[in-house]
Amino acid sequence: MQHDVDEQLQILMQGTEYGDAQLAAKMRAELRERLLLGRPLRVYCGYDPTATDLHLGHTITMRKLRQFQELGHEVTFLIGSYTALVGDPSDKNRARPVLTEEQVNENARSYSEQAFRVLDREKTVVRANGEWLSKLSLVDLIRLAQNFTVQQFLVRDNFAKRMQNGDPIFLHETFYALMQGYDACAMETDVQVGGTDQLFNIIVAGRKLQEALGQRPQVGIITGILPGTDGVQRMSKSTGNHIPVATTAEDMFGKLMSVPDTALGVYMRLVTRWSPAAVQVVEERIASGALHPRDGKMQIAHEITAVFYGAEGAAQGQAHFERVFQRRELPDDMPLFAAVAGAKLVDFVVSAGLVPTKSEARRLIKQGGIKLGGVAVADTEMLLQITEATVIQVGKRKFARLTP
Repeated sequence: MQHDVDEQLQILMQGTEYGDAQLAAKMRAELRERLLLGRPLRVYCGYDPTATDLHLGHTITMRKLRQFQELGHEVTFLIGSYTALVGDPSDKNRARPVLTEEQVNENARSYSEQAFRVLDREKTVVRANGEWLSKLSLVDLIRLAQNFTVQQFLVRDNFAKRMQNGDPIFLHETFYALMQGYDACAMETDVQVGGTDQLFNIIVAGRKLQEALGQRPQVGIITGILPGTDGVQRMSKSTGNHIPVATTAEDMFGKLMSVPDTALGVYMRLVTRWSPAAVQVVEERIASGALHPRDGKMQIAHEITAVFYGAEGAAQGQAHFERVFQRRELPDDMPLFAAVAGAKLVDFVVSAGLVPTKSEARRLIKQGGIKLGGVAVADTEMLLQITEATVIQVGKRKFARLTP
């Protein structure tokens, strides 16, 4: 299917966020110029393997890359095998821990496979920036650094706050923007995609280095940041408001249904495959009362789950949600555990993988979040005494069947 330049612009600029109207207009105009060249654009986004698992927030830029793919452009999924060794300070109020090459390589093993839940495997080039960054000499790094001033780094919001608070800023943290900027030069890219936390690295570092090396500066497609299931804070594993990519359709659907109504607009724009016109229709129907927010959320959850698990998985996720949470029925596919008489409940739920830590288990018990046989457990020191098959429920979505 052919799309004219205006149609491509509308699709590719949806969900972008620059924080400055003039910059947004400049990037839109430059993207239009590139599209008018009539050739596939070279597009990339980099992902540092600082952990093993990706969550839905990571896939926002992947969704944008997929849009470029569907419009016929060349997409590179860049694994930051060398930038991860430094750690991106862009959204941090303190220095990231420096990883070893072994840790980075281990984390990277599953990255591309998880990414192919969004990207077209046949149309994706996978590269690692160690290909070129490992070959830079100290003199090369000095020459790259000559294009920037210390002041340019210190006025960045996160560095400025750390300076104000008297927190340390380590010299190696300034290398990150140079390294990422050089990625664009090495691949001679037309477009780099990244979140708002990457604005400096893409717009300042990448474009400036490309100009310094005689290249036409890339267009920055800056996407908004996805809030977590609380609808407020940035999605993050550390805050517990994340939706993993490598989960189940039932879990993903259920977590999406817990997102507050106020965040539905951003989820539609950043995560679904819907066109800008389709998003507008849903928003207008909800605003007019023609579509109940709960039903709209159901449609959004179905669409997003289908992105990762297909239409059949989305249907299963919805059926599970309706059965367990709307009709309050027990799920059919509960894992089976043998309960050891006299074992502490908090120890059991952790060993069974139902709760990550004992402190979290105790917190859930105090909040009435763990039930045995449908009755909330009140005692954090409770010992298991199971005489017949019993269902344990942890939180809203985890169920298991215990046998004596």
